[in-house]
Amino acid sequence: MKVLDLRCSHTHAFEGWFASEDDFTSQLQRGLVTCPLCADHVVTRLPSAPRLNLSGAREPAAVAAADVADKPAEQAVVKDADLQTAWLRTVQRLMKNTEDVGERFAEEARRIHYGEAPHRGIRGDATVEQRAALQDEGIEVVAIPVPVALKGPLQ
Repeated sequence: MKVLDLRCSHTHAFEGWFASEDDFTSQLQRGLVTCPLCADHVVTRLPSAPRLNLSGAREPAAVAAADVADKPAEQAVVKDADLQTAWLRTVQRLMKNTEDVGERFAEEARRIHYGEAPHRGIRGDATVEQRAALQDEGIEVVAIPVPVALKGPLQ
């Protein structure tokens, strides 16, 4: 099993697990490797050092908080990862606490707004034109990109 560090064209960093180097290359060429945050297909492999378990070798020492403060680039990477994690958790919470009405989003939003359906949080698909029409009617809508990986059952 190969664990590779990957990055999409929007600079989202993530891991990919592949059976082999050839498996990664094959999946990348067929467009099967996508960013879990934005579904971008433009993915590059980042350099990474292999971890070798040698007899007598010790675990690397943990990085002290003071060391990170001296390295702004590393600190920025940590902040990006923290932001990505927070964003994913927020989207998961949104999906857990709203009803998916799919392509009926605009219709259902109107029904709720005009009191024809019970007030509740909904999510679904709407075109740019549908969202603009809802906003013209005074119905607040927000477009939130949902990672493809979260559209299936939540784990």
